[in-house]
This record gives sequence, C-alpha cells and structure tokens, in this order.
Amino acid sequence: MASIRHILAKITFRERDDPLDIWATLAFYPQVPEKSITISLFDADGVCVFKCLLNRDTECCRVGKESVLITLGYNSILLKFESHADLSSFSNTLKRCRKEKKESSVFSQRTEEASAVQYFQFYGCISQQQNMMQDFVRTATYHRAILQNHTDFRDKVVLDVGCGSGILSFFAVQAGARRVYAVEASSVAQYAEMLVKNNHLSDKIIVVPGKIEDISLPEAVDVIISEPMGYMLFNERMLESYLHSKKWLKANGMMFPTFSDIHLAPFSDEQLYVEHYSRANFWYQHCFYGVNLSSLRGAAVDEYFRQPIVDTFDIRILMARTVKYTVNFMDAKEADLHRVEIPFVFQLTQSGLVHGLAFWFDVAFVGSLVTVWLSTAPTEPLTHWYQVRCLLHTPLFAKEGETLSGKVLFVANRRQSYDIQIVALVNQTGFRSGNILDLKNPFFR
Repeated sequence: MASIRHILAKITFRERDDPLDIWATLAFYPQVPEKSITISLFDADGVCVFKCLLNRDTECCRVGKESVLITLGYNSILLKFESHADLSSFSNTLKRCRKEKKESSVFSQRTEEASAVQYFQFYGCISQQQNMMQDFVRTATYHRAILQNHTDFRDKVVLDVGCGSGILSFFAVQAGARRVYAVEASSVAQYAEMLVKNNHLSDKIIVVPGKIEDISLPEAVDVIISEPMGYMLFNERMLESYLHSKKWLKANGMMFPTFSDIHLAPFSDEQLYVEHYSRANFWYQHCFYGVNLSSLRGAAVDEYFRQPIVDTFDIRILMARTVKYTVNFMDAKEADLHRVEIPFVFQLTQSGLVHGLAFWFDVAFVGSLVTVWLSTAPTEPLTHWYQVRCLLHTPLFAKEGETLSGKVLFVANRRQSYDIQIVALVNQTGFRSGNILDLKNPFFR
C-alpha cells in the first residue's frame, strides 16, 4: 500500500440544503491496484468525521484554483486546500485512480509493464541517485549551466522532469526560481520531499509524484530542466518524456538541456573483437559434465554480438573524423525519436580492420548569458555514461583514403530502449558488413 498523505483542508459538507464548514486533516491513499482512493477526514481531536471511497465513476471537478468538489449521491464535499502543492498532490493521486484504462497514458502505450516496474525500482534506490550525483562532470556542469544563467531562472516557474533526488530543483532555487515543480515517478520522490522540507524550501519546491505524461500542473512554466540522457543518448527513452513535458512550457520558454549531438566514428580494436568473440568459447565444450554444448556456440556468438559495449577507449583507435547527428529538444517531437536514422560517410585516415562504430554524445545548455556543454567524449573526463561501441559481425579491411559509408538505424521498442541496425560498406572494394544490436542489454566491460 502506498504511504498515506496528510493534508490540511477546509471541508464544506452539503447534505441537501444543510451546509457545514469545518477545518480537518485529509488523509488519503490509493488502493492497490490504483483503481480507487480512500479519503478520511479527521477533526482537531483526531476523530474521523467522514470517510469515503472514490473510484473512476465518482463525480468530481476542480473549483477555482484551490478547491475540488466531490459528489457522492445526494451529498457533496468541497475540499479547499491551503496551498497549490496540496491541491496538486491530491489531484494527481485522484487522476491516477480515475483513469479509464492504463493504456490511456502515453507512457503506458509505449512501455511494457515489466520494463516500467524494473526501471522505477532501479531509480527508486538512493544508491543509484548517489551514483549519478557523484558523477562530478554531470552534476557540476548542470550546476554551472543553471547558476551562470541565473537571469533565466530568477523569479521564474520551473519544471524538473524526473527530478530524482531533486538536486536540479535545488540548483534552480539557488538561481532565483520563484517556484519549481519537481516531478518524479519512482519512490525516490518521498526522499526528494524529505530533502525539500529539511532544507526549508517547501514554499519553493513542490514535489509532484507521478509520470510527466500523467500528472497535471496548476500553471505553465518558464523553464524545463531535466537529465534525460541514457547510454548512446537514446537508451531508456526518457528523452520522449522530456519532449512530452513541453505541453507545460510557455511559448517563449527555455529547455535545459537545449539540444544534443550524438557522435559516431569507425574504430579498430582487434583485442576487443577477439575478447568478445571468445566469450562464447564456453559453449564450444564437447564434454561439459558429459554434455556436448557445441551446438549452442553459434547462438551464443550471435547473442554476445548483439550487446553494445559500454566502456572507454584511447582515441587513437578511431579511424576517421566523427559524423554528428543533432536532436534539438526545442523543436523535436516525441514521434521523431521512434525511428532515428543516421547516415554516414567516413573518409578513413588510416589503414586497417574496421571492427565497429564508437558512439558518444554532448548536450548544450543554451542560456541568455552563456552556453554550457556537457560532453561524454573519450577526450573529456569520464562520466557514468562512458562511451559505447557496437561491433560489426565481420570486420572490414579498408585503406587510408577509402570511404566507409552506410547507416545506423535506431528503432524504439516497448522495453524503454532501441534495436540498433548497422550497415557499413567500403565503397572502393564493395566489402560489406553490419550487425543488429539490443541497446537494452549492453555489456559493461
């Protein structure tokens, strides 16, 4: 059962023509599964004066900016809340419980339930939040981008998408934000709220539990901040949630980050290729406790080669200048990320075997005062994103000055990730290779 929320509200009971006004503590919590919500009203002495169960058929509506009207048969209850935070918290919980069907959520339509459960459990762990916060390059760059563009935040309303611990929300307040809506779907939202209260910022930062696709806000925002990047930029598909949040952005609003560049280049690394291939040698055994495993070696090789490799490397293995693909978050739509095709033409700067393509990304925070870059390039200090390499099934030999052309195709799947298709051709010889990889299942080297 979800934790019980306690809110002070002014309650107006109307039983036919007999109104009664009292101040009471409203306790509410969603049932499991979230198809109904229990409301209990307690007076100053802690006595329960009213209790009811709301579901998708309950009639209710917002009244003005501070109240919700609930109708139960011949009776009605007007709940008037003390703050926007309390109203937003109650309204979002009620909205989740009154959804007609789960599939009505944009997030649910694109995401398998098992994947979503695993994803939010992972990010609900304090240890994972610590891992990201201790990434100095990541955290310090966000801090610098926000505070050095303080004029973009001063007296502004900010939306923090997937706030996690709420660290970016705190940065926004440090830059002078008037109010921050910190939206978080995982259970770490309760810890974010603890940090907000302990830092005496409850009047500035409003933690909104829920997915950005499902929640509602009482107002439009001036700035959206988020850290939505995954491995190879696109993994986890949080970029789509970031783009979805633009429905709350004012016409002249800003986004931090503003755009991203994904870079790719061919590389030569015989050791990596042999190491990866030899992982399947276990299945070459003809007598493993009396069992011949060799019939599965081919399948094992295929599975291992479908894994993108997350690690870092010396830039001297790169065989050409990079090709860059840009995603402008201000202009892009969610559907643009369902299928991303990146054509490439590389002129090789050295001869040798091309074993695959290396990937990394940069994001830019374009503010009124300064543009700040966060880079995950192999020439920059290491981040928790590292770099990612995708092997070709068969290496391609090419000479210096020859061209390697082809494309990388990212196709979104319902496991919050992408299937990657790579096709590569040495134009002068006609030698061709490629691979199909599963970004959801990388190999951490």
